[in-house]
Amino acid sequence: MIRGEFIPPAPARDPTVYKTMESLPTVILKPGEADRIVAGHPWVYHGAILRLTAQAGDGEMVQVKDHRQRLIGTGFYNSRSKINVRVLAPERVEVDAAFFEQCIRTALTLRQRHLPGATSFRVVNAESDFLSGLIVDKYEDVLAIQISALGMEKRKDRIVAALQKIFSPRAIIERSDVASRQFEGMTEANGVIAGEFSGRLTVNLNGLGFETNLLGGHKTGMYLDQQTNYQAVSEFAKGAQVLDCFSFLGGFGLHAARAGAAQVHLLDQSAEAVKAALRNAGANGLQRQITAEAVNVFDWLKANTTTKPHEKLLPKFNLIILDPPSFTRNRASVPDALRGYKEIHVRALKLLQPGGVLATFCCSHHVNSQLFQDTILSAAYDTRKVLRRVATYWQSLDHPIIPMIPETEYLKGFAFELVR
Repeated sequence: MIRGEFIPPAPARDPTVYKTMESLPTVILKPGEADRIVAGHPWVYHGAILRLTAQAGDGEMVQVKDHRQRLIGTGFYNSRSKINVRVLAPERVEVDAAFFEQCIRTALTLRQRHLPGATSFRVVNAESDFLSGLIVDKYEDVLAIQISALGMEKRKDRIVAALQKIFSPRAIIERSDVASRQFEGMTEANGVIAGEFSGRLTVNLNGLGFETNLLGGHKTGMYLDQQTNYQAVSEFAKGAQVLDCFSFLGGFGLHAARAGAAQVHLLDQSAEAVKAALRNAGANGLQRQITAEAVNVFDWLKANTTTKPHEKLLPKFNLIILDPPSFTRNRASVPDALRGYKEIHVRALKLLQPGGVLATFCCSHHVNSQLFQDTILSAAYDTRKVLRRVATYWQSLDHPIIPMIPETEYLKGFAFELVR
């Protein structure tokens, strides 16, 4: 994944700035709680705090010290959140427009290095770019921001100013319509906050155009974290009969069609997404290869794998893609999620021809790669199938993984060839 460390801006030399920093309220951590922060994780939970040296305003800056009074970082404080402090840097920094500009430029350099041809990508990925609570996505000449931390919300004007200076975008929209904002004491926000924009835009991913509603689509409009995987999975598509489950705007399906698939069938519960995917197929000259249904994918898989007594199911697909939304938002729901994952894999394997490929993904960080693979192999055992793993996937490089921040590693996937 992306390597390289965040290099914070050099501390200002103005002595008045140092005086301000020294006068910040100090959060003293309990013994043993500093190691995780020193290692790079930015979240300080309420239970890790020994005491505050002075009252701290919600959304304001504090400095964090270990129980021996050694400085280990500065960040935003919020008493209303379980995450009481979101650390921004391991040393004293002024969080002004220049700070955001330098941080965003550092993040942009990484994307330009690892995705040099991309015109749409994630510019800032919150914790993995050391800007906890801030996401910035670039869709061609429009930027979408999502703010989930009160400290970032209070400095939105500085963030917008930095983005305008760096990108000169046609418009900046806000997609802060996430439920997690309530835990920070904020309401949801959605709309154009700079420039003019109707909401619809054609986004280029790997040379294919996707009509997208940035003001109403999933996440901030699209699944940019699958950008490189769309291309990688399509390498198994030439001449294949393809089933793309949970297809959304047709990301995997259109890439498979362009790669030479004989036929691609899209399944998604959203009728609006299916219509958009078919429009995208037509706009890219792929309409002859693509069919689609607006249907509950679980119901479709069940209906197409249910047989009468003594009736044999004849599998007809050479490539099946499973890219469902997250089945779990917390650890307590993991067992139920695993049952859901197993169910769709049991059904998919029954529809896959020997020699065919199952490309499958999980986007919950609560389900790690080993647990996800074990679930797939359990489905293979129940269906008496033998699989050969031929590829491993993870999120695109504009969604960096910081190993010391497990929450940044959420998307995992595999391609399995059906041996028999």
